[in-house]
Amino acid sequence: MVKERETINTNIRLNLANPDDREAWEHLQRMDRKKYKSYSRAVVIAVNDYFGRSERAEADPYLETREKEDAFLQSVLDAVEKGAKEAMPMVILNTLIGLLQSAAVNGQIAVISQSSIPKNGDSSSGNDKQEASLDDALSFADNF
Repeated sequence: MVKERETINTNIRLNLANPDDREAWEHLQRMDRKKYKSYSRAVVIAVNDYFGRSERAEADPYLETREKEDAFLQSVLDAVEKGAKEAMPMVILNTLIGLLQSAAVNGQIAVISQSSIPKNGDSSSGNDKQEASLDDALSFADNF
């Protein structure tokens, strides 16, 4: 019975006169030693990534285009969501003001003038209710 080897040694020869080889060597020289403990780990990850992507691209030639389109679409969605969150308070406020104005025009809201507000001890229950309602409406509008 032949036992399969667990470790294989191989050499990589880089020709520093070749720009691609030089670039590979420079990547290996500045790699993050915390992430890649050795050249072997970095080479294994790079080779697997390269050939894995090549095989997926052969099986699905539009994979890279779809990935770029998905990334672009996600950035557009994020921008729209951010813009909507920033604009929403103003939209709500404008809608509330429009509703209050249309209700006032239709006579559904009693508008309090300075002359109808009771002075120093003059209190009538109708005016107090109107004032309380107006205070409640203004407090509600201040929340936006």
